[in-house]
Amino acid sequence: MYPPSYFTESRPEILLQVMRENSFATLVTAAGGVPVVSHVPVLIDDGGAAGGIKIRGHVSRANPHGVQLEGSGEVLAIFDGPHGYVSPSWYEAPRNVPTWNYVTVHAYGRARLLDPSELGAQLSDLVERHERDAVTPWRLESLPEGYAEKLMRAIVGFEIAVERLESTLKLSQNRSSEDQRRVREQMSSSVDPTTRDVARWMARLMNGDVDAVVGKP
Repeated sequence: MYPPSYFTESRPEILLQVMRENSFATLVTAAGGVPVVSHVPVLIDDGGAAGGIKIRGHVSRANPHGVQLEGSGEVLAIFDGPHGYVSPSWYEAPRNVPTWNYVTVHAYGRARLLDPSELGAQLSDLVERHERDAVTPWRLESLPEGYAEKLMRAIVGFEIAVERLESTLKLSQNRSSEDQRRVREQMSSSVDPTTRDVARWMARLMNGDVDAVVGKP
């Protein structure tokens, strides 16, 4: 990633929030010099008092990642947040060009494969994470006896121990306060909800309201 200093965010609570809000990650390995890419729903564990961010997920056993993840060297998980077009007509000065505002985090680390009990826990946690707001939440345990175990034989669970994080939160930080205000207002009024999310990130971070960012559901 190419992160100019004014677009780089280092606070772990902010980076974790980006990862959790955008947890359909792009997983990349390059064993033998050949890139392999998967798009995977994952869980983010911050490690608590023990420290150390962990990323848990699974892929199909037929997926090349199923055999490459462990021992494949460094693994990259990409978490893409909201993004949107910025028109030069929004700036004060007339001589400008278009650009793009966006939020993204890259997590690098080493992967290990999960044993069957760990895989079962990962699946239950993933279902709970995405069913928690349902009126009648579905549970993995609702499947017929033995059915989940049968399906689990067709997937491979993994855990990535994150060794470093890189980020780019490109939110017009290199512009004047007036230009930032103009961009934020234009993006806030967009019909595109993703673009409106960019405006919300701009407002929270530029106002120093870290609690509001971290507290977003």
